[in-house]
Amino acid sequence: MTLSYWEIKSWLTNVDYTIVGSGIVGLNCALQLKKRFPKANILVLEKGTLPQGASTKNAGFACYGSLSEIIDDLKTHTEQEVIDLVNNRKKGLQKLRDNLGDKTINYQELGGYELFTEDTSLFETCEAKLNEVNALLSPIFKKPVFSLKPNAFGFKNIKSQYSFNQFEGQIDTGLMMEALLRKVRLNDIKILNNILVTNFSEDTNAVKIETNQFSFSTSKLLIATNGFASGLNIPKVKPARAQVLITKPIKNLHVKGTFHLDEGYYYFRNIDNRILFGGGRNLDFKAEETTDLNQTDLIQNKLESLLKSTILPATNFEIDYRWSGIMGVGHQKKPIVKQLSNHVYCGVRLGGMGVAIGSLIGEDLANLIN
Repeated sequence: MTLSYWEIKSWLTNVDYTIVGSGIVGLNCALQLKKRFPKANILVLEKGTLPQGASTKNAGFACYGSLSEIIDDLKTHTEQEVIDLVNNRKKGLQKLRDNLGDKTINYQELGGYELFTEDTSLFETCEAKLNEVNALLSPIFKKPVFSLKPNAFGFKNIKSQYSFNQFEGQIDTGLMMEALLRKVRLNDIKILNNILVTNFSEDTNAVKIETNQFSFSTSKLLIATNGFASGLNIPKVKPARAQVLITKPIKNLHVKGTFHLDEGYYYFRNIDNRILFGGGRNLDFKAEETTDLNQTDLIQNKLESLLKSTILPATNFEIDYRWSGIMGVGHQKKPIVKQLSNHVYCGVRLGGMGVAIGSLIGEDLANLIN
C-alpha cells in the first residue's frame, strides 16, 4: 500500500501511543491515556472491520463467576486470589456502568442462575460449599451472594434446584461497543481498521511497527489483543474459541436472567425475546484453541440439541444467526498486565471475563506508562 504525504503526516507521524486492538481493553486504555496525557497523539489499530476478538461477540453477561466456577478456582488459587478475582470483576463492572451509563448499555440486574444436569454430583458439591463461598465473598458484597432456588422456568433434564446469584446482570454488547467507540472519537483518538500488526521491533527511543498495509514508528506500543496475543509473541495466553447461536424471536419467552449450565461451559440468556446460547468448547478443547472464527458441526449440533431437550423443550424455535468469538485464557485466571520491554506493554488474558474486567484492565494498562 502506497500512502500519500497527507496520510503519513496526519495519521502516522509523531505517534505517542499505539494500541493494538479496539476492544473493551484497547478503547479504555486509549481513553485513560488521553485523560492522563491530553495532548498525546494516540492511534488504535484494529485488524477487523469491527473488533475481532470477543468484545463485539460475547454474550453480554455482567457476571462474577458461577458457584461451581468459584469452587473450582479454589482448587488452583488461594482464597485471597479468588477474592481478588471476584472483587476486580465487581470493580470493573461498576467502572463500565459509571463510564457509559446503565441506560446506554441497557444494563439489567436480573440475577444469574446455574443449572445442574441430573447425571452429575456437581449440585451436591455446590450445595455443600455454598455457605463457605458466601462467607468468603461477604467482604465484597456485604450480603450472601448465592442461594438455592427451585426450577421455575420449565427447563428439563436438570436438577429441581439451581444456584442463584442476585447480583449478576446483563448488557447489550453492541450498545456498549458503540458507546465506547463514540467516546473515543469524541476524545480525538484515531482508529484505523483492517490493519493487522505483523511484527514490531524496538530501538532506544521508539518501536517500529509493521502491518499488512504500512510501517511506522511510535513512542510506546500497548498490546490489547487478548485471545490473539500469542500472534505477537506474548506467552502464557491461549486462544479459546466460543461458539454462539441465537434464535429468531419467540413469543411469550419466559426466560429472564443469565444462565450457566455444565460448570459454565454452556451459557444462555434472553435478548430481544430470543435465546442466545453459547459454549461447548469442553467437547474438544484442543480444536477450540484457535483464532479461526468459523463454527463446527460438533458444537453447533450440541447447542441445538440442548435447546430442544433442556432449555426450550416445549417451544418451537428457529436459529437466526451463528458466530464465534475468541477469548484469551491460561493456567491462571489473573490477567497479564505488564511492561514487556522499554517501550512495549500488554493487557491480555481476560479469561472470558472481558465485560466484567475489560474497563479496569484497560485503565491499568494505560497507567503502566510513567
